[in-house]
Amino acid sequence: MQTILGAGGAIGSDLAKELTKYSKAIRLVSRNPKKVNPTDELFPADLTKREMVFEAIKGSEIVYVIIGFPYKLKVWQALWPPFIKNVIDACEEHKAKLVFFDNIYMYDRNEIPHQTEESKINPPSEKGKVRANVFKQLFEAYNSGRITALIARSADFYGSIGIGNSVLMGLVYDAMKKGRGPNWLKSMDKIHSFTYTPDAAKATALLGNTEEAFNQVWHLPTNKGLTGAEWIKLFSDGMGKNKKGSVMPGFMMTILGWFIPEMKEFPEMLYQYEQEYFFDSSKFQKAFPEFKITTPQEGVKETLKALEG
Repeated sequence: MQTILGAGGAIGSDLAKELTKYSKAIRLVSRNPKKVNPTDELFPADLTKREMVFEAIKGSEIVYVIIGFPYKLKVWQALWPPFIKNVIDACEEHKAKLVFFDNIYMYDRNEIPHQTEESKINPPSEKGKVRANVFKQLFEAYNSGRITALIARSADFYGSIGIGNSVLMGLVYDAMKKGRGPNWLKSMDKIHSFTYTPDAAKATALLGNTEEAFNQVWHLPTNKGLTGAEWIKLFSDGMGKNKKGSVMPGFMMTILGWFIPEMKEFPEMLYQYEQEYFFDSSKFQKAFPEFKITTPQEGVKETLKALEG
């Protein structure tokens, strides 16, 4: 049994599809799970409850944690630490391997221009401190031999996902879809890596089913990226809009927060857009040279095809 905790999130459907290459027994766990594959086992659960985490993990060989709690600092501070403790305890009790889908919020501000698995952990944001605490718990658990686990980190991502899950999709695609001009944050001429969600799902499934990948950190396969202006042009050309982007004034983020609640929580993360943002996945590429990373051109084309038909 391979189990996905948080199966209703941005990566869940793609991951469920990919796991069929490795297992016929897939359990989808969320508040209201929906089948992706005909044979999926659905397990409705409130994963903030310790007993439900244990029940969801029981009988699993591999557990994938891709849950995304609401993007609010107070929620993260309240829910993440006990949740990850419960997951670790349950995986230890049921002897399940753990694959944790992570972000880069815990990295030092000065690491952002070239992030690797060895980048310094020194979070410059409050949300980053929460993620650093989660990483510490996981690292101590697998380094001490309590569990077998791996951490799969993604850059910011894009794909045919909800706009609340992606700055790129919200500020660029959704804006143009609604007839507005696309926006960017801080600087239009800085490189910014974005992980394509189908690549992230495929690679996460591959790592989870590769014995040698465990008890270490992996950056998921990601193209080096484009500047903000270049990302906007790709979407604009693909949508036939001929729109040029502009840097969003600070007050606009507040206004956007009325419609996209996640944007209210974003100001402390703006340091990521003030400089180059290069997410280096060369470790993964060396380990899995046959894996083809989707280019931004291909990824935007496929994203628009999925969303526009």
